[in-house]
Amino acid sequence: MKPERNILIIVQNLPVPFDRRVWQEATSLHRAGFGVAVVCPKKKIYTKSYEQLEGVDIYRYPLIYEADNGVAGYFVEFVYCWMASLWLALKAYSHRRFHAIHACNPPDTFFALAMIFRPLGVKFVFDHHDLCPEMYVAKGRPRAGFLYRMLLLLEHLTLRSADMVIAVNRSHRDIALQRGGVDAAKVVIVRSGPPRAWADFRVAEPRLKGGRKYLVMYLGEMCQQDGVDHLLRAVRHYADSCPKDTLFAFIGGGPDQQRMKDMAQKMELNDWVHFTGRVSDEVLWQYLATADLCVDPDPYTEWSDLSTMNKIIEYLAFGKPVVAFDLAEHRRSAQDAAVYVHPNDDTKLYAAIHELLIDSERRQTMGHYGQKRFREQLSWENSEEALVKMYSSLFHYREDPVGTASASADDLRDAKKQLNRRAE
Repeated sequence: MKPERNILIIVQNLPVPFDRRVWQEATSLHRAGFGVAVVCPKKKIYTKSYEQLEGVDIYRYPLIYEADNGVAGYFVEFVYCWMASLWLALKAYSHRRFHAIHACNPPDTFFALAMIFRPLGVKFVFDHHDLCPEMYVAKGRPRAGFLYRMLLLLEHLTLRSADMVIAVNRSHRDIALQRGGVDAAKVVIVRSGPPRAWADFRVAEPRLKGGRKYLVMYLGEMCQQDGVDHLLRAVRHYADSCPKDTLFAFIGGGPDQQRMKDMAQKMELNDWVHFTGRVSDEVLWQYLATADLCVDPDPYTEWSDLSTMNKIIEYLAFGKPVVAFDLAEHRRSAQDAAVYVHPNDDTKLYAAIHELLIDSERRQTMGHYGQKRFREQLSWENSEEALVKMYSSLFHYREDPVGTASASADDLRDAKKQLNRRAE
């Protein structure tokens, strides 16, 4: 009989279960036989200080201050969240002793919290979501100076103090090896794709096209670095050159959403674009199933070039061809399922969208390729296997714990049947 092993996951920027990656990790580990607790902020509808969902204990603290911009604001937010996370970690430990802290960045400061528990035999696993130094530069700040060097130092301390490092892609793995000096055996790639069952949904809703022939879709948060402005300028080129046969749907919220809506209005694009805000999973699946192609307009920066955009994997799950700027991790994710455009060129982005829309045979070929790639390599089930194997090794299990079912497969199958019935 294997000894009980419990894991505390700490995440700052989003609550669970809203943070899909963290929630998939938590529930996968629980099904694999580990005890799992999560510390996160309260946000949106997730306002309970404590609850248990799907066997996972969730401890939440009130987010009394959330920085919008400015170094001082982020510093205040990070310090407060660090202290709140420490308090809830102590509370979680008093309820059920944990044997590993699994800390997700940003920020790269939770290594210090993990070191408080290390004398108790608690191991530290770093889940490297974002490259904070590159993100700092992507937001328009200098690649030099005290703050940039401090971010590099915090990243280095985090990587070097971790017992294991979880990288979201090959570029992050290379950063851990080269910049962090981490031993290759201590780095595992765990991607962030949705469950394989996403590829089986058939919930197209022609009404979402608003009477147009084509629907082009953008999915994701709208932040300064996400390139939604590039897509809007491409839409303006499209509107100037093409008949009004296409609707561009922008799915998601974010701090830049209102600015993008204002920009669209000033560009006289109200008849061409539709901002939905955040939507339910059911509505999201309907849009993804209905879209003729999808766009990732992330412009080239060091951060974006090395980052995997979840939206691309979600596009592939529904068999949608993709148009994106030519970035390293875009190519590693989509391969032949995307058309790659010279970075940050809005005119070429428009041209690629138009050319792909009028070539239905090419769209179909790309979509089939992408969905096959998703099923075989990018779905969560592939990542789940790597995650559970890593923790089995960390805790010196000879075999993987039993019970690693695919992520919420039964629930997804039920949802798929329900939605498909509605579409018939």
